[in-house]
Amino acid sequence: MFLFRRSQTRLTPQQAHARTADGTAVLLDVRETPEWRAGRAPGALHLPLTRLLAGAALPESAQGRPVVAICRSGHRSQRAATLLDARGIDAVDVTGGMNAWTAAGLPVVDEDGQGGRIA
Repeated sequence: MFLFRRSQTRLTPQQAHARTADGTAVLLDVRETPEWRAGRAPGALHLPLTRLLAGAALPESAQGRPVVAICRSGHRSQRAATLLDARGIDAVDVTGGMNAWTAAGLPVVDEDGQGGRIA
């Protein structure tokens, strides 16, 4: 059973936050490591798109769960969601990425759990 409708490929930041806050879906940040370290959504998992394209598996805690992919502006995450969907994984992405996430007033933290920034 899929959490997301097959025709639904993108979520707003608010929808993504709601669907990942309770742990039902996993927020997967597909930005590169320096971007990830600067600031990310609390609780997000990290797997750069470059590694995903090279065939890397999802982090263990994301396996078997619906995935909401996010990047800086929404382009890489849309590509990641398409790739994951082709692998049979229930996946969507966040329209506007972390830029839209922060514009919506949603939290961003750095490596130390403090206020992060979008790089």
